[in-house]
Amino acid sequence: MTMKVHGYAAQSSSTPLAPFEFNRRTPRPDDVVLEILYCGVCHSDLHQARDDWGFSQYPLVPGHEIIGRVASVGSDVTRFKPGDIAAVGCMVDSCRECHPCREGLEQYCEEGCVQTYNGVDRHDGQPTYGGYSQAIVTSEAFVLRVPQGLALESAAPLLCAGITTWSPLRHWNVGEGSKVAVIGLGGLGHMALKLARALGAEVTLFTRSPGKEEDARRLGAHNVVLSTDPAQMEQVKGAFELIIDTVPYEHDINPYMPTLQLDGTLVFVGLLGNINPVPNTVPMIMGRRSVAGSAIGGIAETQEMLDFCAQHGVTADVEVIGIQEINEAWERMQKSDVKYRFVIDMASLQSPQLVSAG
Repeated sequence: MTMKVHGYAAQSSSTPLAPFEFNRRTPRPDDVVLEILYCGVCHSDLHQARDDWGFSQYPLVPGHEIIGRVASVGSDVTRFKPGDIAAVGCMVDSCRECHPCREGLEQYCEEGCVQTYNGVDRHDGQPTYGGYSQAIVTSEAFVLRVPQGLALESAAPLLCAGITTWSPLRHWNVGEGSKVAVIGLGGLGHMALKLARALGAEVTLFTRSPGKEEDARRLGAHNVVLSTDPAQMEQVKGAFELIIDTVPYEHDINPYMPTLQLDGTLVFVGLLGNINPVPNTVPMIMGRRSVAGSAIGGIAETQEMLDFCAQHGVTADVEVIGIQEINEAWERMQKSDVKYRFVIDMASLQSPQLVSAG
């Protein structure tokens, strides 16, 4: 039996999201079927729907910050049972055999991980559809346990915004006494502040916009630096071991490089594309500083992050909407008119119904 699912899809790069009915696959022995309760709204949803990156396939059902209730499990599933609260993030499969996969870094799969939406299933060649829908069918290996104590709507963005900032914090060994800066205060930036603070770091926000200090401090920043003020930038010269750059568009990173310590790193987590203008290598060479990039996180570190967030009371700041409000929410998101993540309450859709395969 396949599951007839209602969702919202883009039919082309120029059309708004609209109701869309489609079939989820017949569950395999290792599959978990999730009834979706909440789905976070990521800026990449808009980019992919508008084909900004040039590889979108239509119809496209976005959504990769998924919290749901287990409806059923396959015969080989051992970690989940019906009624459990579980989650699906940005990936639903990988080759599971290459070096990155064996190291628990499936996001860097040498054959390419299978995206939760706008991907292609490795087994049947069918397109993957995301969480702007009632239900999803996913291999147990890519389903995450949601710890008790997390508010479900506020936990949804942890599956992308949370893990995207957690992974570099862990890779660069941020902990008690570390000095970390964050560029940009949006969906990613606000999670970076919260997570770095919870890890014990001294946290600074870089911003180009005056007036964000109160909110930044509420979210975990110890300090706020106006990056357009040369005097303030001079005061933090050589201050940081790690800078997490969450800005999703081309911007000049040259002013930030001198604020890194010896062997410090600026890591991109928001920008997919060119760095413009090209960074001056002098600060890098003279301080053995690095520019790096980081993509989401593996399944094991995503589970680690969820458990950490439950232990430390860390969730996203969200505004909950109905699916019918999604196009307006996207317009607001482009204007940064949300603090700091939209989350869709999927209760506004009808219940899925089972129909015959084919």
